[in-house]
Amino acid sequence: CCAGTKETAFIAAVTAAGLVHAVTRSCSAGNVTECSCDVTLRHGGSASEGWHWGGCSDDIHYGMAFSRRFLDVPFKKITGKSGSGLVAMNLHNNEVGRQAVAKLMSVDCRCHGVSGSCAVKTCWKTMSSFEKIGRFLKDKYENSIQISDRLKKKLRRKEKSQRKIPIGKEDLLYVNKSPNYCVEDQKLGIPGTQGRECNRTSQGPEGCNLLCCGRGYNTHVVRHVERCECKFVWCCYVRCRRCETMTDVHTCK
Repeated sequence: CCAGTKETAFIAAVTAAGLVHAVTRSCSAGNVTECSCDVTLRHGGSASEGWHWGGCSDDIHYGMAFSRRFLDVPFKKITGKSGSGLVAMNLHNNEVGRQAVAKLMSVDCRCHGVSGSCAVKTCWKTMSSFEKIGRFLKDKYENSIQISDRLKKKLRRKEKSQRKIPIGKEDLLYVNKSPNYCVEDQKLGIPGTQGRECNRTSQGPEGCNLLCCGRGYNTHVVRHVERCECKFVWCCYVRCRRCETMTDVHTCK
């Protein structure tokens, strides 16, 4: 469904980033024989500033290389003019995901010294949480760029008036506009949002205003019956009350 859209661009980037993240984590944990920690940082640091590299820095170089071999090589084997534009776009989006992991690397440190002082610090490089990487790529998805499906010498923007603006290495690219996900389309496998439960008070993606696509929502009362205020009675059984609550449930029209 929906090839070449901004959604598939996001999926490509997240998949490539996820592979880097998972492989690199396994390397640092010692679960992969071909890699380990980043040894290039050993014996480095700044003695005058009271810190040095130590611990186990995440070696994303191996993770990046593995991701390129696993995801990019199959695309590069595809030939023919009909697929070249999409291939170049997919390779670009894969790399956006990988570079997001590298860009969001951070430095963690541990203090050493008498009585808890921080006279000397041992520091190492670590990847950000995948949640943070995902949020970064989600922002790139929101600002993705539509490109021309006619590939000449390089990827270029769809809008002729914007073609002089260069495409950045961090920009996600797509060719086709997204279909209408609000309405059911069985051919494309889109379920639509009719009947979806939504949050009336939220302004986020789960809120009724956005999820119902302006169609409005229905409200119905749901009765919940459950055991409550249970107490152990000697000997030997549990006595409970029967509690009943009423809640409003909102579903998209």
